Amino acid sequence: MKQYELTVLIHPDLEMNLTPALDKITKLIESVDGKIVKETNEGKKRLAYSIKNNDYAVYYYYELELPAQAPAKISSTLNITDEVLRYLLAATDERKAKYEARRKSAGDKEEAEEATEE
Repeated sequence: MKQYELTVLIHPDLEMNLTPALDKITKLIESVDGKIVKETNEGKKRLAYSIKNNDYAVYYYYELELPAQAPAKISSTLNITDEVLRYLLAATDERKAKYEARRKSAGDKEEAEEATEE
């Protein structure tokens, strides 16, 4: 399975009750045998330009593991979902992820060494 990032802009009128829209997206991901690694609600933000007469959207970010055929199915479904204004599904660069993981673990080791020296 390959790593992906999915950012979804959800209609601002749904801000008070995001649960149905998020459940729909989660079921879609699970229906194509995908796995959600991480999800983050980025909150309501002003858009750079109006989309479907909306100046704001609720940004929701997912890190996913998907099989090969899944991105096409997810894209085709999100294109016709009323709650979603826009989305971006992008493959994650595995080399960059490994580099950041190594850098983070090296930073954690340095912090631990400094704490023991004090």
